[in-house]
Amino acid sequence: MGVILIMGESGSGKTTSMRGLDPKTTMYIDCDKKGLAWKGWKQQYNTESKNYFACDDPDIVLTLLKRVNREDQFQHVTVCVIDTLNGMMVADEMRRSKEKGYDKWQDLAFSVYSIVDYALTVRENLTVIFTAHSQTDHDENGYLFTRTKTSGKKLDKIVLESKFPVVLLAKGDNGQYVFETHANHSTAKTPLGAFEGNQIPNDITSVLKALEEY
Repeated sequence: MGVILIMGESGSGKTTSMRGLDPKTTMYIDCDKKGLAWKGWKQQYNTESKNYFACDDPDIVLTLLKRVNREDQFQHVTVCVIDTLNGMMVADEMRRSKEKGYDKWQDLAFSVYSIVDYALTVRENLTVIFTAHSQTDHDENGYLFTRTKTSGKKLDKIVLESKFPVVLLAKGDNGQYVFETHANHSTAKTPLGAFEGNQIPNDITSVLKALEEY
């Protein structure tokens, strides 16, 4: 079905929105290595079931995604979640903290870009969902704009959101968790006519259903 990016601040419901996915057809790559955000998740996702991997190494994550896409044992998988891009970026940056020079940031940008770029080429019946932290910048006039948080200027120049046909902004408002579907001082975007409202419930299964019907 394609690729989806869900961005939002920590605690905005990015991971929790995955609670309705079917563990039998979902691969979860936990780049933050913190576990999932609902009760009973360990019975749904675990290494024994071969549907959960805690890994923040970009090279290994790319290899896992390629295996899910190509290998017969994973052809039943229809959704692969990579949560979060920032988990990989920060971990890679920390592992190479003693390195100096421009090449480190070039390599970091390339590794993240390569994963997103490969996700655009996977089999038609596989959807890859990325999550990422957001950051809100403001200028001297107080104008606010929210976008995906990245490490290094190289990734900023790439503009990761440009690689995604669907970018949802996860937000919490008075105890209600929602996705913003259209740009509202942010890089959120969805195909024209796929969603009527600017806000929809925080439930990725509803998003997938709407996009399939679209």
